[in-house]
Amino acid sequence: MIKETLQSLVGVEIYPIISLIIFFVVFIMVVLWALMLDKDVIAEMENIPLDNDMTYGDSIDV
Repeated sequence: MIKETLQSLVGVEIYPIISLIIFFVVFIMVVLWALMLDKDVIAEMENIPLDNDMTYGDSIDV
């Protein structure tokens, strides 16, 4: 039923192409952002899971 409904829509074949283009644009942007990050920022992000101080916005009452 879904297959017949989608086949009856006019111009539906463009949606997968647009989705793929949007995905690749966002993917390339994220890769470029990651490559252009400063090494100090990367080192700080690496250590976030290992830090025990609560300076990253987490406040847990124990």
